[in-house]
Amino acid sequence: MKATTVLLRVILPLAALGALSAFVLRVRGRSGPVAEPAASAATAPLIRAEGRLVAYPDADVTVGTDLQGIVARVFVEEGAQVHRGERLAELDASEERAALAEARAHVVEAEADLRLFEADVERVQVLKDRALASQQALDRAVRDRDGARARLDVARASVERLSAVVRKALITSPIEGVVLERPVRVGEAVSAGDSIARVANLSRTRVEAEVDEFDAGSIRLGATVQVTAEGYAGQSWIGRVEEIPDVVQGRRLKPQDPGRPQDTRVLLVKIALTEPTPLKLGQRVEVEISGAARGQ
Repeated sequence: MKATTVLLRVILPLAALGALSAFVLRVRGRSGPVAEPAASAATAPLIRAEGRLVAYPDADVTVGTDLQGIVARVFVEEGAQVHRGERLAELDASEERAALAEARAHVVEAEADLRLFEADVERVQVLKDRALASQQALDRAVRDRDGARARLDVARASVERLSAVVRKALITSPIEGVVLERPVRVGEAVSAGDSIARVANLSRTRVEAEVDEFDAGSIRLGATVQVTAEGYAGQSWIGRVEEIPDVVQGRRLKPQDPGRPQDTRVLLVKIALTEPTPLKLGQRVEVEISGAARGQ
């Protein structure tokens, strides 16, 4: 009897514990599995590339000449700040200026002839109306007047042509900026199409980065970019992707990283700088672009 009592004291607590465990399992089964901590979002990859600092297309201009001639004057040196319309150089146009003066004199002469022949036509017309002049006389007066008009038109055309040549002899800057190159000197002969100067607006620069084509799907407009350059240790500048071309092209920059393939085709991605930098035009830079996560 005493042994039975001891056995019951052991079995009953165990049975109660088993029932409680079964109840808890049923409750958990109704409410669903316990949620696991959410996995962290995939980190967007950084796209690394090399590039150069360039000016915007309309902010870097090579100024040439349409004429063949001798450089008579040079008004600027390399490094000079110039305004739009400011003189850069002038070709010798002394012969054209003399011809222009002669053409203007011909215009004055032709205008005087035309006034005379117009008066003749009016006078002969009055005489013919009074039967004091023939039709032949009137026709001759009209012919002389029309000839004078034609000569005036030719003289005026000559003035316009020579004036254009004289204007082209004076070469001016089409933009405001800094003279980066000025390859000509006084007394030097130049041909049509030769470069006179290169002018760039250094306040309008951006980066052209050669992004490997296999990263093309990860580039997004407006993506944040970090720009660094050798010689500026510890410094970086922020930019944003502003243009993604629709075509890939051959790599123009030899990669500084020997592990990066040299024959890969690239996207020439344009990056707008959001802050001033001390970088120089043409300087090589490294960029890190915040790309979209793979599969997005």
